[in-house]
Amino acid sequence: MSQDFKRRKEEYFRKAAEARDTGMKFTTVSGKDIKVLYTPDDTSHLNYIEEINFPGEYPYTRGIHNNGYRGKLWTMRQFAGFGSPEDTNNRFHYLLNHGQTGLSVAFDLPTLMGWDADSEMSEGEVGICGVAVSSLEDMEVLFKNIPLEKVSTSMTINSPAAMIFAFYLAVAQKQGADFKNLRGTLQNDILKEYIAQKEYIYPPNPSMRIIVDMIDYCSKEVPQWNPVSVSGYHIREAGSTAVQELAYTLADGFAYIEACLQRGMDIDSFAPRISFFFNSHLDFFEEIAKYRAARKIYAKRMKEKYGAKNPRSWWLRFHTQTAGVSLTAQQPENNIIRTAFQALAAVLGGTQSLHTNSMDETLALPSEKAVKIALRTQQLIAYETGIINTVDPLGGSYYVESQTERMEKEAEEIFEQIDALGGVIPAIESGYFQKEIADAAYRYQLEVERKEKFIVGVNEFVEKEEKIEIPILYISPEVQKKQKQRLADLRQSRNIDAVKESLNELRTAAVDGNNLMPPLIKAARNYVTLGEMTGELKEIFGTYQETAVF
Repeated sequence: MSQDFKRRKEEYFRKAAEARDTGMKFTTVSGKDIKVLYTPDDTSHLNYIEEINFPGEYPYTRGIHNNGYRGKLWTMRQFAGFGSPEDTNNRFHYLLNHGQTGLSVAFDLPTLMGWDADSEMSEGEVGICGVAVSSLEDMEVLFKNIPLEKVSTSMTINSPAAMIFAFYLAVAQKQGADFKNLRGTLQNDILKEYIAQKEYIYPPNPSMRIIVDMIDYCSKEVPQWNPVSVSGYHIREAGSTAVQELAYTLADGFAYIEACLQRGMDIDSFAPRISFFFNSHLDFFEEIAKYRAARKIYAKRMKEKYGAKNPRSWWLRFHTQTAGVSLTAQQPENNIIRTAFQALAAVLGGTQSLHTNSMDETLALPSEKAVKIALRTQQLIAYETGIINTVDPLGGSYYVESQTERMEKEAEEIFEQIDALGGVIPAIESGYFQKEIADAAYRYQLEVERKEKFIVGVNEFVEKEEKIEIPILYISPEVQKKQKQRLADLRQSRNIDAVKESLNELRTAAVDGNNLMPPLIKAARNYVTLGEMTGELKEIFGTYQETAVF
């Protein structure tokens, strides 16, 4: 930089330090101090304009496609699932009729835990936080009159993902679909369950075996399907900082990749179908920088450490969901605005797929009106704001580039800490991730309570006698009764010999180390239930109990 530039910069900062300010705490949501102004000196590279490269050019800081959203808009997904399969099927058709371009399935707690609707563990939870799916019959109803070859489907399921995917593939077979034409994503990220969400069944090592089986199977039989969506969303919702979300998510992704390589798989045979799932939180610019840093770190690791040759293996493709934890029960209409800003950050960060939260989700599952507003938010961004007209419009911003570089550096430091603990699974077992997230969540809560961070309607601009006047979706107890009766009827009508044979073949594959997907699909076709499949594998693999270590 010229001497004149340095002199003017010093003069600027002198005047800024003397100028009046509000006295607010100027930090990111993650607690990082923010300077009053950013200049070219805030990046370590004198040639930083060349360093960030072009969109579609390695290491993809500015995006994986050279023409961004001018070539293809992001997929607009709305997370949907509640009550019975019939209820959710109706919501799917409603969303598709209003312009949604992909389905995203939310399952109820019993399904997420691998329990059938008639299990005593499911009592009171059937259909409450998502759709109840206990068998192929439920999955058939869920996708009734929806041709699976023509729609992209995302399913948020983890511990029993293999069983749910088997149901889905069996429905596709019954529709006459070719597996090679199926498009969609399974979350199937068990490592983040141990770290943050806690919906696990089996211990980490057999769980990793199941996921590698699925990746291997999809690479050969369902090549357009993303068998794992490595999820930072739940890590962030648990209270992590932005850089913790970034680093822990990528570390989990690298752990899956290394497990596949240990199996003997060629990296370019499966890496192009590994996808990611990030949160879009409140700090607009920090979130944008997080996505840009993620692409750069991932591309460099895939090429330089793991030796991937196919450029598509270097691409970090990701879905984004706006931050559920940022929504407030107070003044819930404000959530529409929060969601819009978070969605805008995701788009400016280059997401491939986006879910926008509904304003009423802190109170109940979203109503149809709230869901439509959330979908319209994405459509307004795409068609009315003009931000899709150029690729990476914030690229070259001194502030954004400096934050991108900071997050990359801090993420690499976290990778070193994880490696020093022996990798992701030993770090989970030592309580490392859980402690770090708990500490970050506590710090943020203190800032809110001290009013160092404002939350509109919660600790500032509060309405003392607020009346919430938005409709709430109510799940009738009749849903559980109906689902239990459906299961009872199924158990009476199915071929019990075929059920026993299927479970025996599943057990044999689990013991012998053969790929679990073929016997799971056969079991699904024979109407073996979710709980029966998970129960059979519990006898082989055991169940996981977390030990408090901090």
